[in-house]
Amino acid sequence: MSEETGDEPGDGAGLLDLAERLYSLPLGEFTAARDALVKQHRGTDLARDLKALRKPTTAAWVVDLLVRHETEQVEQVLSVGAALREAQAAMSADELRTLTRQRRQLTAAVTTTARGLAREHGLRVTEAVAEQVQATLTAAMVDAECAQAVRSGLLVAPLETTGMGDVDVAGALALPQALGFEAPAAAPPEAPPRPELRVVPDPEAAAKARAAAQDELDAADEELVVARGSREEAGQRVEELEARSLQVQSEIDELRRRLAELESTSDEVEEELGEAEEERDEAQAALEDAQAERDRAAAALTALDP
Repeated sequence: MSEETGDEPGDGAGLLDLAERLYSLPLGEFTAARDALVKQHRGTDLARDLKALRKPTTAAWVVDLLVRHETEQVEQVLSVGAALREAQAAMSADELRTLTRQRRQLTAAVTTTARGLAREHGLRVTEAVAEQVQATLTAAMVDAECAQAVRSGLLVAPLETTGMGDVDVAGALALPQALGFEAPAAAPPEAPPRPELRVVPDPEAAAKARAAAQDELDAADEELVVARGSREEAGQRVEELEARSLQVQSEIDELRRRLAELESTSDEVEEELGEAEEERDEAQAALEDAQAERDRAAAALTALDP
């Protein structure tokens, strides 16, 4: 990252350099730092362009942070993605499924790294943000232009792709000229100077050690009492649940016995129902025969009338 700040107004290189500085800051400092730069370059085209720089979303900032502080891991993700894109045309469906699973495992692992890194920089990453981070890494593996956008370290919005259509890469970048730019790796933090150590005899060392040991013993005794209480409570709970289990099992056995009785009764009723239906059908047939005989008799009588 360049240290030059006196670029001519509207100078694209100067704008890109200043943008790189802004997007490497903690997320909470972005707006104030951007406005300070706008004020510094007031009256120039550069001020107008700086004012247009958008504050990144949390997921985009986490990816930008990952690019600067875990550059090697990001390069690995992008390299694997490029290899997969070159090879997938000649692969079978089974091979593609295997590689897709491996890609998910890699992006999930790097997302975990990103969450830890964000936590070190004072930001807690929610599950929803983590999903957006992983989706952005996946897009970088699937799409070459998305890979360039991620490597720029100038994302303002997360990326997502299914591999079936174009991605709005320009809309996710702070600047159009960011595509092709590669954010430099952040310098490792300087180790604090090691204090000079001197051994000073402590005349009360033995008493202090004894007191510390006594404190540890007292604390251990307290923990032992608590552990015993917890064990008794757990034992009582087990006994209660065992008794309840026996009661429930007894109720289950009774219900099974009752069910067996009802099934037997149902079979008997079904058998009696079949017999009753046969008797009804026979009675119906007899009724119809009697009705026919009566009709014939009536007709004969009618025929004898003068």
